Amino acid sequence: MTNESHDGDMIAGSPEFAVPAREGEAAVADVHRPIWRRISWFKISLFIISLFLFILALTLMKDGARGLAPVVEDRFSLDNPANTMGFGWLFAYAVMSGSPVAASALTFLDAGIITPVQTFTMIIGSRMGASFIILFIGFIYVLRGRNRSTSLSMGLLSFTVTGTLQVGSVIIGTLLLLSGWLDRFSFGQGAALLSITDLIFDPVAGWFKSFLPEWALFLVGLGVILLTFNLFDRCLPEMTIKESQVGRVSRLVYNPIIMFLLGSAVTLVSMSVSVSLSILVPLSHRGFIRRENVIPYIMGANITTFIDTLLAAVLLNNHAAVSVVLAEMLGVGITAALIMLLIFRPYERSALRFVHWVTLKNANLALFMIAIFIIPLILVFI
Repeated sequence: MTNESHDGDMIAGSPEFAVPAREGEAAVADVHRPIWRRISWFKISLFIISLFLFILALTLMKDGARGLAPVVEDRFSLDNPANTMGFGWLFAYAVMSGSPVAASALTFLDAGIITPVQTFTMIIGSRMGASFIILFIGFIYVLRGRNRSTSLSMGLLSFTVTGTLQVGSVIIGTLLLLSGWLDRFSFGQGAALLSITDLIFDPVAGWFKSFLPEWALFLVGLGVILLTFNLFDRCLPEMTIKESQVGRVSRLVYNPIIMFLLGSAVTLVSMSVSVSLSILVPLSHRGFIRRENVIPYIMGANITTFIDTLLAAVLLNNHAAVSVVLAEMLGVGITAALIMLLIFRPYERSALRFVHWVTLKNANLALFMIAIFIIPLILVFI
């Protein structure tokens, strides 16, 4: 029996990337369609709705944070930067996302609940908590019977690299904030943008205020912003591994600079480090990417993930909030640059050895899991 019966259905090439002929013909025909017919108007509409809800959520959270201030001050001990770091860390665990927690930190700052340095450390905590999401996805793969080391390695690397960058960011960012050097930077259009958003969103927020207590507005806004980031994820173009032809450009993953830029770009487009890093788990299982190649990717993702937080700071029209986000971005960026330029290979080997140690024995993994929950709890109660 020959392969002729299959040749009509499959395009020549590697079986891994084989694409049905009908799909290939459809793709060629799609290229010749007018551009307005190739645009996904549904995704564009969804993005506009997501942006509307994002601004509405910030408006509600800003108004609600002032009413929530007495509750937060009575129930939580947010007296120092360590407390807010632990609080942001655990908060991100609870909502399974870092960006809403970062936005919450900015609204707390705007309401006068916490100081700029405390806001800065709460955002750092939110980044650490967000890193757990990729580890959680790895656990799901383990429960599905996949290899433990392969499944958990990406999440562990994400947590390790993020933690390293945030340690550097704590030092650099705090010095930048205390020096006042960032005070010279501002976004001149913030006031104009705020007046437009006030005109559009204040009536909607006023409708919620008519039947909800002020503190409840924050909870409603938090729920809306969680929905918003989920909708942002749905706006992303769908691309399968076959369509992207990962195998043809796999050599690029061996270049740290390319991977750094790729991680930055994917996170910038998705506005979610959870999305950009989560795709590493299935890619690792398919053998397209190895652990040692993703460290620069994770570094790049940890910088551009603050774009949505920076947008939130501008929309709040709070100069201190903008300074806090810039301090975080510069702190992470400078730390990543120093590692990439000076000690990348030793750093890479150390990170991989740590991941290997954690996955080597059940006792090591259990110790790591206990530590990442105990540490934020200790920070909260210091």
